[in-house]
Amino acid sequence: MTGLRARQKADRNRRILEAATTLFREQGYDSARIEDIAEMAEVSVGTLYNYYQNKGDILVATVSMEVTEVLEAGEVIVASPPLNVNEALGALINQYYDHSLVYLSKEMWRTAMASAIQQPETPLSKRYTELDTRLCAQVVQLMETLQRRGVVIAGVDTRALGEVFFNNLNMMFIEFCKHEAMPLEELKARVAEQNRPIAELISSVKRVGIPPKS
Repeated sequence: MTGLRARQKADRNRRILEAATTLFREQGYDSARIEDIAEMAEVSVGTLYNYYQNKGDILVATVSMEVTEVLEAGEVIVASPPLNVNEALGALINQYYDHSLVYLSKEMWRTAMASAIQQPETPLSKRYTELDTRLCAQVVQLMETLQRRGVVIAGVDTRALGEVFFNNLNMMFIEFCKHEAMPLEELKARVAEQNRPIAELISSVKRVGIPPKS
């Protein structure tokens, strides 16, 4: 029975999040009502409040779900990246970007970002910062993997390098969210263009002229 209850609870939670993201997209975050979310999720308002205290909590959970899935997909790339700095960066960053609008609209991202900045002590802000930190750590891990395999030149500070790449992809994602008309492909192309000169500078393949370690 415990397993059944857990599955039922997980199913209700998933329905709530799916209903919320649908209404946030259709009506806008500010206009969507808790009552309408509950109705679409086929749960009572009281049941919904057993899971989330307000819309902000639902937004936190949606951001968390989004980034958790992105991180899991990123682990596969980091474990076996293309043996080329630019291609490896592109694979990881494009995977982040391609998944970014699966659950969240640009408006929802803007709301989450604004709340995190304006109210830094709230659970939303702390969770948002934690997820950003984990994403940054994954980019650093990619640089470490490439260096161990001889793709990135020895002696380069992979932590600083990963943080530079992450800060840029994050800043560009903010610009993307600010402009409703900017397509995803433009974002990916601009970031790839910005990363290319650094990727070429740190590439041991081009610099040394020998194949990377397998």
